[in-house]
Amino acid sequence: MPMKHVFTLALTGLLLLAVAGSVQAQQNYYVDVTNQTGFTIFYLYVSPADAKDWEEDVLGSEVMLHGQTRRVTLNNYFSPIFDIRLVDEDGDTYTFWNVDVSLRDIVVTLADLD
Repeated sequence: MPMKHVFTLALTGLLLLAVAGSVQAQQNYYVDVTNQTGFTIFYLYVSPADAKDWEEDVLGSEVMLHGQTRRVTLNNYFSPIFDIRLVDEDGDTYTFWNVDVSLRDIVVTLADLD
């Protein structure tokens, strides 16, 4: 095989290895959020930490009463780092920035009030 073809094959192999090493697979995560505020939570937003806006409310038409836990499933994300915001019945917010949901869940208390 001519040296030019050997070099081309070697270079192609190295490029494929570099691309394969830099591709990060999408993964599924979840976070359990527990309401210990003493108030009813009307809205729960979970967005990737690098998002510019909050994604849609994951509670939909439901609410979280005091003492309830809600598991939020997060499918097909590249990173486990999320921002989490809850809004209670009075419109007060509780925001958690840069939460690694692969390492921790959230227990929301009045001490977390924004």
